[in-house]
Amino acid sequence: GQAAFEAIAEIVALLTTDPDTDWSRVDIDGLRRHLVDMNLVTTDAEVSRILSPQGTRFEVRGTSRTVEAIRAMVPSHAPFLASETGWQVTTEELEDGVALIVDGDADSIRGLGFFGLMAIGAHHQRHHLMMAKGLAAH
Repeated sequence: GQAAFEAIAEIVALLTTDPDTDWSRVDIDGLRRHLVDMNLVTTDAEVSRILSPQGTRFEVRGTSRTVEAIRAMVPSHAPFLASETGWQVTTEELEDGVALIVDGDADSIRGLGFFGLMAIGAHHQRHHLMMAKGLAAH
């Protein structure tokens, strides 16, 4: 909970100092739901790897609420990952999760693993701010 609280506090500070904040659109509850999703994917998802010469297929699975979080997070992060790295990134829905297929620099992809790949990109704060402002974040 501490990390989520800190992320919310950071965004609230940005909103309160921005004279252009449209308070009628602010959605901190939506940001909180997203942060809960991030936490569930990071702590509760089970990830298996299927290696290929070009990269890796990560099958990300969970139960009940974790599956919802996986389906919210993984497909929406794929375009950011592709843009940041230049790698080919696709997703495929599974019965109990999502497959993230990443082809490019196979050694880097394997070294980073699923969780390292999900952390790539300096877009997270901007993404959280857009969500809090009630703007389309994906």
